[in-house]
Amino acid sequence: ERLAQAGLLRVICGTDTLGVGVNIPIRTVLFARLCKYDGSTTRVLDVREFHQIAGRAGRKGFDTEGSVWVQAPEHVVENRRLEERAATDPSRRRKLVRRKAPEHGYAPWNEDTMQRLLVGRPEPLRSRFEVTPTMVLEVLDRPGDGCAALRALLRDNHEPRDRQRLHARRAIAIFRSLRDESIIEILDHEDDLGRRVRVNTDLQAEFRLNQPLSPFVVSMIESLDPETPEYALDVLSVVESSIDNPQVVLRAQQQRARDELYGRLRAEGVEYEERQRLLAEVTWPKPLEGLLYDRFGAFRRRHPWVAGDTVRPKSVARALRERSLTFGDFVVDLGLRRSEGVLLRYLTEVYRALVQTVPDNFRTEELDDLTDWLGALVRGVDSSLLDEWERLLGGEGRRAADTATAERSGPVDVVADRRGFRALVRSAAFGWVIALTRGDRERLPAWAFDAAAPYLAEFGPPPTDPGARGPAWFDFDESTGAVLQILLDPDESGAWCLRGHVDVDASRASGTAVLVLDAVEER
Repeated sequence: ERLAQAGLLRVICGTDTLGVGVNIPIRTVLFARLCKYDGSTTRVLDVREFHQIAGRAGRKGFDTEGSVWVQAPEHVVENRRLEERAATDPSRRRKLVRRKAPEHGYAPWNEDTMQRLLVGRPEPLRSRFEVTPTMVLEVLDRPGDGCAALRALLRDNHEPRDRQRLHARRAIAIFRSLRDESIIEILDHEDDLGRRVRVNTDLQAEFRLNQPLSPFVVSMIESLDPETPEYALDVLSVVESSIDNPQVVLRAQQQRARDELYGRLRAEGVEYEERQRLLAEVTWPKPLEGLLYDRFGAFRRRHPWVAGDTVRPKSVARALRERSLTFGDFVVDLGLRRSEGVLLRYLTEVYRALVQTVPDNFRTEELDDLTDWLGALVRGVDSSLLDEWERLLGGEGRRAADTATAERSGPVDVVADRRGFRALVRSAAFGWVIALTRGDRERLPAWAFDAAAPYLAEFGPPPTDPGARGPAWFDFDESTGAVLQILLDPDESGAWCLRGHVDVDASRASGTAVLVLDAVEER
């Protein structure tokens, strides 16, 4: 917005979101198409959407009019060109093969469609008011009588009366759930802020319920055993199950799993029909799937207000963690170059949920390390989403400092965040162990396998389970940059290790921890 107002942008490309809520001076609007994907299907723009975008044409205070152009569908333009070329050549005219409209991701439109949108009456606005745990929690926790404020909000909205009654019943059900899960507490007397209901003071100051299923997340984590080696990863899986699916990422994971299974089945000589049946059953990884569905079913019986939602088991952040991959490695591995933004937004949501939804009394050292790692990973790619979120958490008093931060040029110094960078270093060091186990000669030099030959001959591939990843088997000297990752053996003697160091300059340039392996040796 600031760049456009300063006249530094000649062309701005974007979705219809540009038509709402931004102050951008635009002289001409060009519609590349009159259809859009709305999250469920591809449809023609409605009149209100068309007017909202087209109405941007013409700079207020500068222009008396603006221009709006609408391109014809691509196949129509191509057919017109083919017809013009064949007009003077009878042989070309006889052989002319017209292009067909796309079968997917397209809804037909023509000049009549444009005229209808030009003169049509905008559709009436519909209220999107919804009652969520986040909203109930925020209103109840504000200074003063939060219950009265919530009642006023449920009455004073644009919903019809029958919908208002439904919202009121849902708010009561959510209130009872928050009370039963000890997320809110009811006071006998007003506190210093005039509240009779407030967020449980035992929870961290930044505690929030970011997702509709966040109360289930709290309930589910309470049932996990923090003494198990998989606890931190299981908490991550519970959090991931409450967040909307990044479909493009999950489809890539599913396709990868199918390709790997197809190769194995062909090598084993499995018949075609059986092969197809097995491939049709393949989906993306779903850790704790059975447990999550069972526990959510029980939670839904106790709290009927979640009846319209369900858990969505998946392993995106967990896959990154378990495989010790960087953001770039993961993108390349799954072919997500055109969907990096989807992946980044998803990981940001997971990080926010880990920080805000997991109560402090359920946190462990390993879970804190995982959270620091994910936050540092996201910041190393693009810190703007987290910076804006933290600005909102910090309140208005931080505006000046945050504006200065936002206007600074240059990449984020990933090394400056000591805790986050240590978590990145630890993940990268464990990546050495994973590469050694898998015989990955792209991630480890050939000499490393030669040096590890005595270990491999005696113990076999090193373990990569959560126990082998524990903090006791890793050391990082910040003053020298020296890194030590112990290779476990059945006796846990710690006799073998990998040694290396951090390339600080390369880490700053790449936005993630860059390690150099120096030795694989017996201690």
